[in-house]
Amino acid sequence: MNNDKSINPSNWLEHPNNEWSFQNIETLFSTQRIHRGDQKPSEFILKNEPLDKIEFYNLEQKKQTIRQMLINGCADSFLVLKRGDIIYEEYFNGMNQSSIHLINSISKNFLGMLTGIIEKNKLIDVDKKVSEYLPEFSQSVFSETTLRHALDMTAAVQYDETYDNPNADFWHETSTVGWSPSLAMENPPSLLDFALSLKEKEQLDGGFYHYRTILTNIIAITIEAATGKKMSNLLETLLWQKLRPEQDLLMVVDNKGYPYMGAGLNACTRDLARFGQMLLQQGIFNGNEVIPSSWIQETTNANQVYKDNFSKDPFGQLFVNGHYKNQTIVDKNGCLYCLGIYGQCVYINPKFETVIVKLSSQPSPAIPKLLIESVIAMNKIASSA
Repeated sequence: MNNDKSINPSNWLEHPNNEWSFQNIETLFSTQRIHRGDQKPSEFILKNEPLDKIEFYNLEQKKQTIRQMLINGCADSFLVLKRGDIIYEEYFNGMNQSSIHLINSISKNFLGMLTGIIEKNKLIDVDKKVSEYLPEFSQSVFSETTLRHALDMTAAVQYDETYDNPNADFWHETSTVGWSPSLAMENPPSLLDFALSLKEKEQLDGGFYHYRTILTNIIAITIEAATGKKMSNLLETLLWQKLRPEQDLLMVVDNKGYPYMGAGLNACTRDLARFGQMLLQQGIFNGNEVIPSSWIQETTNANQVYKDNFSKDPFGQLFVNGHYKNQTIVDKNGCLYCLGIYGQCVYINPKFETVIVKLSSQPSPAIPKLLIESVIAMNKIASSA
């Protein structure tokens, strides 16, 4: 799909406009580039294995093919790694191997893992309050919020992330990076200012799980303050270049340069597969530690309190006996899910040594039926391929 210049910040999320806009974020919004470096990309072995014969039962208990799942889910790309080798790779809607695509909340998983690296380097303590690193938070609704509360989405702040409500806090926050221009005049000019403008609490810090993108952005802003370094530099040197990627990573920023790590990263499909393979290998990639294995283990293991907190949330009920920790969903079987609205997914199944990447341009942010059927299909692929 080519842009006829009618696609702009006011209509970029509409379908089918998002088939183009999700692959061209840099032309619509302010971004910073996280460079891949001069090193040769890590290599994949290509083993083409058709998935046509794999079928699964959808929510209506009817047999469905993988192809139909991709069509229904408005897929832009689909890649399957098995034991580190590419066994299936396909692109749609003008996308190709080099295309950089908006990954929405998969950005959170990148920040969650980066936080583990920074903590190991003793530059932050996740059990400290964010106000200890950024005094502006000391008189705000985040005064008692720790980095741990933010990582696990158990903070106190009241924040509405109902995607089908155009007046939700989530959409108001996106106006600070230009995503919802019709709301811009109603909101502060930056992500930090928006966070400071929130006044209400819905619970005590450390309470129940409740997914709120503002918390991820607070982690990112706090990390920049604690380390004295820009998020682009931290991602580039501590994480991205260690994956020996094929393409640069793009990061959406606000007018003051604060990183929109809640939903603003953009990457190519193969590089997301590298990220997923690194997680599958307990933080190791190309024989080198990228993420501390202890952080991966902490992420994938949770006590009953975490599981109970997650299960009380409607979203958590989609992953029975699963949990949410360090910005990552883990199901009862130990599979990791990096998910983003409009159908973005990196699926990691350690038992079957499988990583699946699906990037999409769905017509609306959250379609539970499509998510559930995608998960069913990916579990089937992992156990069958």
